[in-house]
Amino acid sequence: MPADPGPFDLDTMRLIMDPRGMTTTKPATPAFYQELDDEFDGFAGHTLISRHEFEDDWGVWEMHPEGDEFVYLLSGDIDFVLWTAETGERTVRVHEPGSYIIVPKGAWHTARPRTRTAMLFVTPGEGTRHAETLEAVTRAT
Repeated sequence: MPADPGPFDLDTMRLIMDPRGMTTTKPATPAFYQELDDEFDGFAGHTLISRHEFEDDWGVWEMHPEGDEFVYLLSGDIDFVLWTAETGERTVRVHEPGSYIIVPKGAWHTARPRTRTAMLFVTPGEGTRHAETLEAVTRAT
């Protein structure tokens, strides 16, 4: 059992699961993602569990090369846009709380909320890549 079992707030304290299933909590600071790479060996084999709330389009695309990402809708209404070289662009609307989407390993994705939206993310973070536009994504593949 962890030294402090909680409770914790996912808005301010993220959860990191190592390859053995052991968990560590970490404050969500402005340098959080860089610290993950530094403190957890490039985040190799680790999974990040986080909650995010947003009302504006993400403005970036991301891709997780080491596994599928689980994204669970807590509240709101959002379009997830997925892109792969094999399937092209696909939009999936997630609008019923309790529903979820699985972002396949290697699929580039972004989100466009229709209203203020809160989601729970379970992310295999190792090697995560970002791109500013879909054009940048398609040029890189």
